[in-house]
Amino acid sequence: MIRQSLKFRNTITCGFVVFLLILLFLIITRSNVDDSRVNKSHIRLADDFEDIEYRRFDIKPKTDVYISVGKMEKQVQSANIDDTTKRELKEAKSRIEELEKKIAILEGRVPQKYPDVKFLGYKERKRILVTGGAGFVGSHLVDILMMQGHEVIVVDNFFTGRKRNVEHWFGHRNFEMIHHDIVNPLYVEADEIYHLASPASPPHYMQNPVKTIKTNTLGTINMLGLARRVGARILIASTSEVYGDPMVHPQPESYWGHVNPIGPRACYDEGKRVAETLAYSYAKQEKVDVRVARIFNTYGPRMHASDGRVVSNFIMQAIQNLTITVYGNGRQTRSFCYVSDLVDGLLALMASSYTLPVNIGNPVEHTIEEFAMIIKNLVPGCRSTVATGAAVEDDPQRRRPDIAVAEANLHWTPKVTLQEGLQRTIDYFKEELSRTAFFNNQTYMDMKVKSHH
Repeated sequence: MIRQSLKFRNTITCGFVVFLLILLFLIITRSNVDDSRVNKSHIRLADDFEDIEYRRFDIKPKTDVYISVGKMEKQVQSANIDDTTKRELKEAKSRIEELEKKIAILEGRVPQKYPDVKFLGYKERKRILVTGGAGFVGSHLVDILMMQGHEVIVVDNFFTGRKRNVEHWFGHRNFEMIHHDIVNPLYVEADEIYHLASPASPPHYMQNPVKTIKTNTLGTINMLGLARRVGARILIASTSEVYGDPMVHPQPESYWGHVNPIGPRACYDEGKRVAETLAYSYAKQEKVDVRVARIFNTYGPRMHASDGRVVSNFIMQAIQNLTITVYGNGRQTRSFCYVSDLVDGLLALMASSYTLPVNIGNPVEHTIEEFAMIIKNLVPGCRSTVATGAAVEDDPQRRRPDIAVAEANLHWTPKVTLQEGLQRTIDYFKEELSRTAFFNNQTYMDMKVKSHH
């Protein structure tokens, strides 16, 4: 039994040794074959290199004419390629510009997300009517009222207002837009009325003086009648122009004014004076709850770029490196209030119990010449020069509000500095200028319109 097991073990050992010998033989044979292949590839590469060297150095063109002809053909081909490439690039550039315009137009049609609006219950939420709500001041007021959560009805005939000022509210459930001229009666329901409808810049109200007078008289009568019918509180937007070219400085609410009743600005000045008279007549006779705000020079985004007022004129001229024109001797003074401060004042007046007229403006006073230099310094790279022109008829020489009444009764004072407000306005006008140049390939600065300070 033991012998058989030893014999079996020896057999297995011998078999394993034979297997290893065979495996070793195969490995050696494989390596010899690979070496022969490598040697053959090296021989082929050497032959190729020799052939390349032979072709490169031994075969030469018979004459130099062939070389010059070849060069000329290559130059002609490259010139044709360059012309074709330039033409294709030019066509591609024009197509890209057309596509950019189409994309910009389509983006303008896509509804954007509404600004954040506070939720108010039906007891706190008011229906507020804003006449002239698509205008410069009115649109900023609409923004605040909407974000406070109220239902806002904008009425505008778009004489100077623009839909673009309020288009970001189109479709909102709290917003309604009515294309209407308040010279004609209006029948809506409202809890409060902000009566801001009237052209405010001299070129606009001088363009149609009769329309300006009608808006400030018949329009005011219609709004006061609406307030009486629905029991709404109404705020009348008056103006510092009721003081005319003042004999008292600064101007308090108790000053009665110095106004030319037949001058070129009378349609606006006297129209606002009549509007104030109508407001207090309705308050006394019909018990209408009225507020009157005497608004001083206001500026900010959404102003008309060519409305002829000093802020827009100076900024547009400085941005375009045109001559900044000061009409008169430049020593006239103005006080400029940023639009957000004005809106805060209007809201405070509407919410207060004070019923007499209130000045709302910034008491910081500058000469027109100083103001031109401030704007020039705020516009980077401005190369404009300041020049003087003929004085404008009935242009007030001094204008500065006494805001003691607003401080005491409304607890209101302006917060935005002149430099900060002007920088925001300059940025806005730059955007407007690029927008207009993009769509129309021109600016909309009317150089024939004189500046009315």
